[in-house]
Amino acid sequence: MTVDQAAGPREAVPGPEHVPVVIVGAGPVGVTAALLLAQRGVRTVVLERHHDLYPLPRAVATDDEVRRILQAAGVEEEFAAIARPARGLRLLDARHRVMADFPRAAQGAHGFPQTSMFDQPELERVLRDALARAPESELRGGVEVVGVEQDGDGPVRVTYRDNEGEHLVRADAVLGCDGAGSATRDAIGAAWEDLHFEERWTVIDVRTSLPVRCWEGVEQICDPQRPATFMRIGEDRYRWEFRLQDDSEPDHERVRELVAPWVDLVPGAGFELVRQAQYTFRARIADRWRRGRVFLLGDAAHLTPPFIGQGLCSGLRDAYNLTWKLARVLQQGADERMLETYESERKPHARHVIRLAVATGWAMTGGQDGAAAIRRGALSAAVRIPGLTTAVANGLSPALTAGPLVRRRLRLGGRGLAGGLCPQPWVSVDGRRARLDEILGDSFAVLTAVPLAPSLKAVADGLGARVLSAADLGDDGRLTDWLREGRADAVLLRPDRVVMDVVPSGGRDFTGTADWASLLHTTRSPFPSQRIVEKALLRSTTR
Repeated sequence: MTVDQAAGPREAVPGPEHVPVVIVGAGPVGVTAALLLAQRGVRTVVLERHHDLYPLPRAVATDDEVRRILQAAGVEEEFAAIARPARGLRLLDARHRVMADFPRAAQGAHGFPQTSMFDQPELERVLRDALARAPESELRGGVEVVGVEQDGDGPVRVTYRDNEGEHLVRADAVLGCDGAGSATRDAIGAAWEDLHFEERWTVIDVRTSLPVRCWEGVEQICDPQRPATFMRIGEDRYRWEFRLQDDSEPDHERVRELVAPWVDLVPGAGFELVRQAQYTFRARIADRWRRGRVFLLGDAAHLTPPFIGQGLCSGLRDAYNLTWKLARVLQQGADERMLETYESERKPHARHVIRLAVATGWAMTGGQDGAAAIRRGALSAAVRIPGLTTAVANGLSPALTAGPLVRRRLRLGGRGLAGGLCPQPWVSVDGRRARLDEILGDSFAVLTAVPLAPSLKAVADGLGARVLSAADLGDDGRLTDWLREGRADAVLLRPDRVVMDVVPSGGRDFTGTADWASLLHTTRSPFPSQRIVEKALLRSTTR
């Protein structure tokens, strides 16, 4: 029954289907977003134009932070079975001499290899198998989304077409994960901002049992006449990317010539060409990522050249950043302003990554303008500065800047931790050994090096945050050292493991008011969080 307040009860009229979240696009970003929302009990419908996953390889690399996101989505063990750790990135000159080495550790701060190679169709199969097991999620393939509309603060109307005709779904939110040609981007009136890099490259994916000369990492050939990228993906899988002088596809003899520095092709030898395709590598970012309850993620929001392997990584970071906020708004009545922080946090981050990729592309090719030779020489000299390559390799995911959900102080201790990610060592709790995130759970957490003051305990209770002492985690002191080096007695971690706030060393309490207290107000939570947290913060400032 529906109820008309003026006329009283009347018979219900069947209306459009209602879904909390509709996701447009079932690539890795869309499916990961669905899995992350499913972990929080949010129902989703994923609309995908293809009936099955796209069978050819595209993305091939991920970092340890993104493996942590896959862990949060519940697929890390399955991903580990298809991933291959890589040693890092090398810039080589035209004669294949090493110009710069960007090493990547076998285990990074997030508990996984800093670089892992994989085959995208295998990753997509892992993700879709997990989606099929999640009762909160439904994938509808073979459909075309033909309309995404929202009036005011009302639900988003999504119209899609399949073999049976057109269907209308009403959603509380829509995530546009539909790639570079995104119809969702068009629907919200977003336009591309050009970040001034566009080159056409040929990508060659190969399966071979021949001996290949490689160092188990990614090689970028910095030759303006014939720039190239080479990497080993799996036991017998390799990828080459070449920028060629014309748009014609290389024939067999041309391929043989191009790969000669790495492998000797002999007649009749096993050298299977899995895919050969031309791509235009671009650097772009959408001028808006949201309108109302419609959001852009992944390639719908940003495009990056592939030279530092961060295209897919950026999209999965989008999903992790947005989904916990959206779930809290939809399920617990958090302030709608929380959703504004998605673009304000992720857009500068994505722009930073794109600029790093463009800089690497310039180091490889010298660019295409009149200052190319000067810039190439400067970059070649810069990468030889001691310590710079390590700093660049570790700067792929810089800390978030200050904002409503990241409180950074100018003069107090702990300023180096806020906005960054908490490391994830293996820890032991009650005889159980696990990665830290498995112990923290999927909500807020307080990690402390000192006994909790009453006000800090009240903040944790108000947020439903788990409280853990770093000294009790049996991690060889790594978290204790991290807190000490950051001059912090305690940190408040968001569900995505970003440090939201810091108790400075010797402070014992949060000080001052915090914007996040009002944003996290939850009208349907068992904890009256805004009142408890704001009172606790007020007490700490009047001591």
